[in-house]
Amino acid sequence: MAETTKITAKKTAAKTGTAKITAKPAAKTTAKTAAKPAAAKPAKKVEVKPEDKKKILFVASEATPFIQTGGLAEVIGSLSCALAKTGKFDVRVVIPLYSDIKKEYRDKFTYIGNLYVHLAWRNQYCGVFSYEKDGVIFYFIDNEFYFKRPGCYGYFDDGERFAFFSRAVLEIMPFLNFYPEVMHCHDWQAALAAIYLKTNYCFRQEYQFIRSLFTIHNIEYQGQYSLDILSSLFDIYGKYQYLVEYNNSINLMKGAIEVSERFSTVSPKYADEIKDAYYAHGLDPIIRNNSFKLRGILNGIDDTGYNSELDSHLFANFTADDMSGKAVCKKELQKMLNLPEKPDTPIISMISRLVSHKGLDLVTNVIEEALQDDIQLVILGTGDYQYESFFRDLARRYPDKVSANIQFNGDLSRKIYSGSDIFLMPSKSEPCGLSQMIACRYATVPIVRETGGLYDSIKPLENGYTFANYNAHDMLYVIRKAVEDYKNKKEWAKIRYRAAISDFSWNKSAKEYEALYLEMLK
Repeated sequence: MAETTKITAKKTAAKTGTAKITAKPAAKTTAKTAAKPAAAKPAKKVEVKPEDKKKILFVASEATPFIQTGGLAEVIGSLSCALAKTGKFDVRVVIPLYSDIKKEYRDKFTYIGNLYVHLAWRNQYCGVFSYEKDGVIFYFIDNEFYFKRPGCYGYFDDGERFAFFSRAVLEIMPFLNFYPEVMHCHDWQAALAAIYLKTNYCFRQEYQFIRSLFTIHNIEYQGQYSLDILSSLFDIYGKYQYLVEYNNSINLMKGAIEVSERFSTVSPKYADEIKDAYYAHGLDPIIRNNSFKLRGILNGIDDTGYNSELDSHLFANFTADDMSGKAVCKKELQKMLNLPEKPDTPIISMISRLVSHKGLDLVTNVIEEALQDDIQLVILGTGDYQYESFFRDLARRYPDKVSANIQFNGDLSRKIYSGSDIFLMPSKSEPCGLSQMIACRYATVPIVRETGGLYDSIKPLENGYTFANYNAHDMLYVIRKAVEDYKNKKEWAKIRYRAAISDFSWNKSAKEYEALYLEMLK
């Protein structure tokens, strides 16, 4: 690959696999001489008197390290701590007390007390527990009828469960004597907290100065229900029906967008995309009407937890400046997965839910063409039966090239991230995406489609490869380009180095949220 050329695949003919190439001048760099960006300085802790700190309450359905089903939990756990470290905010988080919350934490929770929460014709018990971690106070809403069951979601009464939770959030404020200046609600499960604040509670003096920020982590899940249960289940009556009514049904996400002072998404690109019907799952008119209060802020990741120098899950540790341990990780991964130990054969990995919107239809269309080249493919994840079956069969037919691990395994995922050379993430849509950032932390070069947070975090030949059109042969062209570059060890060292030093910490994102909160409080 010429050092003076920057290549991005933009368009291809499906039959020929050819692509249009745009050449742009690029500065000459080497892995050793590339200007290493200044390490992100930790958010400077400002000495602010406790009574002068701005009060922020996160309302969410999950949070690390207590319970996690996806990226939402990581955002809540990491962002709240990053904000607390600035010293400017009194940050608190409230989530349900699920029975699956790790026992190591449950045993340390402090029981504060209990009250009863009125929801339409119900009068339900609500226990309140607390736990402090990294300067953040976490509150847990206890009700065994709603939350003493496996997992977090997927129950027929999820609407009622999270209506109770949202109502409880408002009710415990006087109980705790804590009235936030900004109530930051996340996804549809917390949407009713924002809605109740501006409806049922808007006439109570102590609630009138609370601003609400609603963050959309995935617009596909909107909290949609029949209008028949508006009053009996959600305790919302006729004069407020217009706020949540959409397409002849209840839409809780729509209601939260309408009532909140601001709403946000988890990347700037996704904030722009959801104005389009292709991405918005029917909410695009609402997004466009409220676009004046929309912000897109890219998520970060826990760069301490995902650290190739310290991670105890790895076969060997390594740094951006000393990659010798990565070679060990690759060799041991090949041995562990019964793949031939070939140090010069690139390992392409995918760690993903096996569902179509993750780009699996593109992969299944052209992967056998890609396997004609000298590559190895490692898959980790669970999902739709058709994709699980496809990859199992692919591994059976290509035992020396493919390892299909149809499971969820956190330890194995770290070993795959660190032992792979290339990480493939061709999503149809991706609000933010964390996997591509994690791959970079382990010096594994991502190939992504230019959508959502993938577009915002991965730049062509700076820290990865991208393709724009949702087209299988565009993807195949870029895979082959990456494999070709891999064979040029000097060039590959440069891009791998730039991936490894990419800054995806929460410091920048926390500053953007800080600015947004202060703007809301003017």
